Amino acid sequence: MIVESYRQLAYAQKGHARGAPAYSVYVNRRLGRALAAGAHGLGLTPNQVSLVSAAHSFAAILLIALVPASIPAGFFIALLLVLGYAWDSADGQVARLRGGGSAQGEWLDHFIDTLKISSLHVAVLIGLFRGLPEGAEVLLLIPLAFGIAATASFTAMLLNDLLKGKHAVASTHERGGGTLKRSLLVLPTDFGLVCLVFVLWGWPSVFLLGYGALAAVSIAFLAMAAVKWFREMGSLGSGRER
Repeated sequence: MIVESYRQLAYAQKGHARGAPAYSVYVNRRLGRALAAGAHGLGLTPNQVSLVSAAHSFAAILLIALVPASIPAGFFIALLLVLGYAWDSADGQVARLRGGGSAQGEWLDHFIDTLKISSLHVAVLIGLFRGLPEGAEVLLLIPLAFGIAATASFTAMLLNDLLKGKHAVASTHERGGGTLKRSLLVLPTDFGLVCLVFVLWGWPSVFLLGYGALAAVSIAFLAMAAVKWFREMGSLGSGRER
């Protein structure tokens, strides 16, 4: 049954959003497909798969905040985050195998994602605070800024979809297939890279370089995207300033 489910998913994949980054499209979705086939074979519902995803992600987040940084801890945290992200892809694929999702399932998925994105960077702040030498507290601004940018970006994309749907306009995440070049271009914004950077957690100075670079990209992306999104919202209705 698992093999058959895997084959069914090969023909039931949605086209990826035109702005979807490469890891999410070419790695995470394929990992999710394998997990979805297994979950479907075990009789798990999409909501149960979402909870499995949450269990992996929040176990990693607790480790970041509470366990001293070390090389083994970093690899284990990265593994948990990668699996959590893959299971996050799997819940929608399980829904397609079962004939479609539900509003309740979509709400649960987005709720978990919002909680995960915001708490992950808070956990990094706590973890760094526990291990940073005296006088280096200014570095705590990195996870603070990253968390604000990541949460604002995710919330804005959900709001974009909500408002566009209200005005019967194609979603920001319209499934247009995208291109490999575009996917690679936006790769630095991929949540998958945030998961993988924790491999460096045991080397704090190296981790901060990688994590800081991703934070800078996230902030720059939000600044540019916000201008684009604001213009798009102006074209939905009368475009009058409020």
